[in-house]
Amino acid sequence: MKGQSRKIALCGVLCALAVVILLLGGLLAVAIYCAPLLAMAVLLPVMEEYGPRTAGAAYGAVALLALLLVPDRETALVYVCFGWYPILRPRIAALPSLPVRIGCRLAVYALAVFALYGVVVRLFGLTAVLEELGGAMLTAVLAVLGFAVFLLLDLALGRLTVLWHRKLRRRFLRT
Repeated sequence: MKGQSRKIALCGVLCALAVVILLLGGLLAVAIYCAPLLAMAVLLPVMEEYGPRTAGAAYGAVALLALLLVPDRETALVYVCFGWYPILRPRIAALPSLPVRIGCRLAVYALAVFALYGVVVRLFGLTAVLEELGGAMLTAVLAVLGFAVFLLLDLALGRLTVLWHRKLRRRFLRT
């Protein structure tokens, strides 16, 4: 029973912290993309300690609360579309070939971006996003830069996972 209550407490505190980070993301225009990335990193200990099923439940809770509570809809939608990636990341990292891993990451990024902006444009009727992007050349440059940022996110998640195992775990989880 002690292990179960510890699991619930850790997941609850980290989910609350992720939601607070998403709420604070609405304060600065730049934080639209930074806040979801930080919220993903906050949930890494849940994935590392309790596995993908519990991490999926934590992601679902944070995503639902983000959609309900976060005033900036784009921040919430970025988290909804990309927040599940830390759960998938270990499976991609286990692939044997570097080109296959990069191809899988590119496919995940492309699917998430198309889903995100498909929802933004179609569901919310925000055609201003399309007008803001301009021509095809600018859109292609933004897509390449976005993929580079996604690869940096993947690298940062890997290093944060190592940091969790080597230093932070014994500080926060005293058994």
